[in-house]
Amino acid sequence: MSKTLVIVGHPNASSFCAALAEKYALAARQSGAEVELLYLSQLNFSLNLEAGYHAQQAMEPDLQGAQQLIEWCDHLCIVTPTWWSSMPALLKGFVDRTFLPGFAFKYRQGSPLPEKLLTGRTARLIVTTDTPPLLLRTLMGDPTVKSLAQGVLGFSGFKPVRVTRFGAIRNSTVQQRENWLTQTAEIVQQDHRRKAQTAYA
Repeated sequence: MSKTLVIVGHPNASSFCAALAEKYALAARQSGAEVELLYLSQLNFSLNLEAGYHAQQAMEPDLQGAQQLIEWCDHLCIVTPTWWSSMPALLKGFVDRTFLPGFAFKYRQGSPLPEKLLTGRTARLIVTTDTPPLLLRTLMGDPTVKSLAQGVLGFSGFKPVRVTRFGAIRNSTVQQRENWLTQTAEIVQQDHRRKAQTAYA
């Protein structure tokens, strides 16, 4: 049985991102997966990695639990909006505090490339945007996707990391949002069927 962790990166637990995450989690359960749904807005932790990687920072219990869930899962789905061509501060702080050396990767003496410590897991990134997705990719360079899919998840060993973009969210109709929720449920089935593949989407 697949073990799926779904992370809501939006700071508002009533957001459309949260609705997408809940739909993904529900569809995964219905497909037979064991699912954990994690709302970052409900966690208690400091967003700041105060000393960078130069000193160890005490980790709050909620972050310890989050690391345990990341290690537990074999498939991770992160749902996040795009704000100012990036992820919300809440999600960035979570990444900074949890995807640490010794957990997500390990430096190797004499090599510029660290060892990936979270291999054997697949991932899905669902991104919402007020910019039409085509413009986000062609004119703005898809910065949120590059940062999370490649710079964080791929760097840590998740493979493949597949990406879905929904937008433009602003001024979208109720029917459009219903369609995106339906597509999210369909994506779960795709992720299960393609789990053995190893290329980025």
